[in-house]
Amino acid sequence: MSTQTTGTIAVFGATGQQGGAVVDALLDHKARVRALVRNPQSDRAQALAARGVELAVIRADDPASLAAALATVEGFYFMTPEANSLEEVEAEIRIGTALVDAAVEAGVPHVVFNSVFGADRESGVPHHDSKHWIEEHLRKSGLRAVMVRPTAFMENFASVMAPSLEHGEIVLRLPLPEDVALKMISVRDVGRVAAALLLDTAEAPSGAVELVGDELTGPQIAAAFGARAGLPARYEALPLSVLPNDLDKAMFRQFAEAAEDPSDLAVVRSIEPATLDLVEWIRATGWTAPTNVAGS
Repeated sequence: MSTQTTGTIAVFGATGQQGGAVVDALLDHKARVRALVRNPQSDRAQALAARGVELAVIRADDPASLAAALATVEGFYFMTPEANSLEEVEAEIRIGTALVDAAVEAGVPHVVFNSVFGADRESGVPHHDSKHWIEEHLRKSGLRAVMVRPTAFMENFASVMAPSLEHGEIVLRLPLPEDVALKMISVRDVGRVAAALLLDTAEAPSGAVELVGDELTGPQIAAAFGARAGLPARYEALPLSVLPNDLDKAMFRQFAEAAEDPSDLAVVRSIEPATLDLVEWIRATGWTAPTNVAGS
């Protein structure tokens, strides 16, 4: 294993959820962090500065500003904005390519790219294939690089995939067949794994890590929430037609297809032994049953 990195680590996306988790983990290790930001006066950027994070102002369409922000760093973590349209997919590829090129120009010795599960191949999901193309550009760059590929986020169960309380029963509905296991990871653990790789306290011999903290079917997920609430639970599989756009439909198709690929949960835990499974995530976040009881 390499000697632990002690220099500055640059983070692009530090004001977002995943990049923020990387910053949290790096600061926990007392690392020096430089956040690449567009607006240093934003509340989120100022909150980072208050924690001792150095702010470097960049413009994604200005290669000189990107290379200058990466000067003298020992490691660089980046992710690209989540695309919600084909136009945004094209913009995502441009940003990702520009960041790789800037890292090459600055001579960054170690890069970690936050990609997505399955990006080792084209999947037909436009906002996942964009990351595949960025991965390919990064591989061809000659940089020492590791891809971290998160699966579905457990945090979605606190928002867009949250279970409901109906007639005294926990109900979970997803556009996923009930016999399909959903691979998932907590955002916290995305940050911890990326930080370990950036700091050289862990390695990814294959050059990529598929981030899976747990994999459960819909009924098993519902049961986990029901057990926490002390209530009965059930799962209802929904048709893909309930999803608002073609990108989301393609993504859930890929979730179903990904279930066919075996996961080695031990790989992630070899890097971050405290990786959360879903039951642990439910407990750690203090999840409680919703109060909007249907039919009461």
